[in-house]
Amino acid sequence: MRDSLESSEVASSVPEAGKTRKRPRPGERRLQILQVLAEMLQNPRGERVTTAALAAKIQVSEAALYRHFASKAQMFEGLIAFIEQTVFGLINQINQKEESGLAQARGILQMLLFFAEKNPGMTRVLLGDALLQEDDRLQERITQVLDRVEASLKQALRIAQTQGGALGQVGQDEVSVRAAMLMSFVLGRWHRFARSGFKKQPTEASDISLRILLSE
Repeated sequence: MRDSLESSEVASSVPEAGKTRKRPRPGERRLQILQVLAEMLQNPRGERVTTAALAAKIQVSEAALYRHFASKAQMFEGLIAFIEQTVFGLINQINQKEESGLAQARGILQMLLFFAEKNPGMTRVLLGDALLQEDDRLQERITQVLDRVEASLKQALRIAQTQGGALGQVGQDEVSVRAAMLMSFVLGRWHRFARSGFKKQPTEASDISLRILLSE
């Protein structure tokens, strides 16, 4: 499954010299808008992306943007939908591959760190930084996504509970606390990545960190 918006899938908006400009196929322009929005969110200074700047980057009019998305909020909803589909698709793959609950939790955590590293602009969406001056419902939407991720981690730990070891001796309240702690670790790595201008990679020393966090 894809875990980034690939530019090869998007038709160029600028015709090559000597060639007739081709009309984008249905859905191509929407994908291009989302791809360029994600790229612009990678600005280390974290500046707000305006529809005017987005249109200029794609070399279309603002009116052309609104032929594909009813509002700027809808564009961000498209990014959030992409994040949700990709992340939970990968979580399902991890859970199908791993029988061990701890292995599932470790796989989910590693995936979240790698996803952010590969998609810096998406990291700002996940953190809510890119949504601060946008429609309030976007913050609620990304919070729901993160709550679902934490629930997936909790489920993995509950499976580990049934498989013996030290986790088999802890109560449900502790499982919830551990899942929240793991989610806080991921959010901390994402914040560090964004705050450093995307220089400090989220996966740095992640193997050691996860071994400590998941130790029994």
